[in-house]
Amino acid sequence: MNELVGTGVALVTPFNSDLSVDYKALANIVNYNIENGIDYLVISGTTGESVTITKQEKQKIIKTIKEVNDGRLPLVLGIGGNNTATIIEEIKTTDLSEITAILSVSPYYSKPTQEGIYQHFKAIAQVSPVQIILYNVPGRTSANMLPETTLRLAKDFKNIVAVKEAGNNVAQYLQLLKNKSEDFLIISGDDDLALGVVLAGGAGVISVIGQALPKEFSKMIRLGLGGKAKEAYRLHFKLMDVTSYIFSENNPAGIKAVLQQLNLCEDTVRLPLVKASDTLKAKIKNYIEHL
Repeated sequence: MNELVGTGVALVTPFNSDLSVDYKALANIVNYNIENGIDYLVISGTTGESVTITKQEKQKIIKTIKEVNDGRLPLVLGIGGNNTATIIEEIKTTDLSEITAILSVSPYYSKPTQEGIYQHFKAIAQVSPVQIILYNVPGRTSANMLPETTLRLAKDFKNIVAVKEAGNNVAQYLQLLKNKSEDFLIISGDDDLALGVVLAGGAGVISVIGQALPKEFSKMIRLGLGGKAKEAYRLHFKLMDVTSYIFSENNPAGIKAVLQQLNLCEDTVRLPLVKASDTLKAKIKNYIEHL
């Protein structure tokens, strides 16, 4: 469980200008994060543009990250969607060695009831050989997984150990923190709320901006976990503008624009996403130059 406490980062998938995966840049980003204090790595999440990655590319991405990581940090793998049977098949056919947990998003587009969400994750929990982090992101799924459903799943299945809560809803975070069991982890999926969630009893964050500024962001979360609110908020205020910038148009175009400024990868994204606008790039460039 301690492996999932602190700062995880939702890694981007870097692309070359021809839209092929840039595995060299991916390796550089992984090393950069490991060397600058990140606690665990999340592969093939929303920020990794998982919905436009082929099965073959996903396998090579996992292989590349495993090789570069070389056992240094825990790895979390995104396996989720709105077809329960397909997810179960992927879990059964994926090599989950070296994977600490899977991150599974609540079903999107279908808009299931709370009972439907429960039954979906029940089916996944019954076949998963590794720990499961539930992922609630109603802004993308159009269906909020209520705290009662999350905590019911946590109570009923020992391998469901955490939730990445990304509804940008402070009241919902507090409900989860108030009513959860001691060993169930509440992980922030909202970079802007992460410090407050940690200070209220959360276990940390799966961050987007953290992969660009890992030293500063992971230090902020460690200070928060240690109850050092005043020191932590100094860093929070320093990071506020860029955290807002990267989500102002779309994710991951924003974070890729930051990573490009840091010479870590190109800012290429796959359709239907488009690159950050020139206006946004100018704001990001100015921020990085003055950091």
